[in-house]
Amino acid sequence: MIDEQYIVKVGMADLNVIRGQGLIRTTGLGSCVGVTLFDPLLKMAGLAHVMLPSSEIAREGALNIAKYADTALPELVRRLSALGASRGRLVAKMAGGSQMFTFAGTGDSMRIGPRNAESCKAMLSELGIPLLAEDTGGNYGRTIELDCETGILFIRSVQMGIKEL
Repeated sequence: MIDEQYIVKVGMADLNVIRGQGLIRTTGLGSCVGVTLFDPLLKMAGLAHVMLPSSEIAREGALNIAKYADTALPELVRRLSALGASRGRLVAKMAGGSQMFTFAGTGDSMRIGPRNAESCKAMLSELGIPLLAEDTGGNYGRTIELDCETGILFIRSVQMGIKEL
């Protein structure tokens, strides 16, 4: 029997929240980082699919705040707080940040995945939110989903199978 669950999907450079039962999921995490925030008391979670480390490099007209670590994570906290979550109870888990391609002699500018992971960690630290677990780095893609009932983060990849954090 297939268990039908409510699923909130988060696209690339997107973020969303969920409360109660269900899953919040994002696919296609290569150099991008999926950051989840979870309030265990209220069974409420948020997920941001972060593409780039800093909004300082933004070139688009209207800023997509979900695209950058320094703007997506504060917005995720704001949305969860608006629904009643306590910043003091929020805990984080994250995955992604792969170095999908190897470039010889290109320096820091092509380390997008590692820089994304570093920026997300720095922003979580600045917000005072503990990072409980992570599955970052490597050179492979991931799909993640957080179970809003349990706070378990499931990470799927072709290379590594399924992990639980």
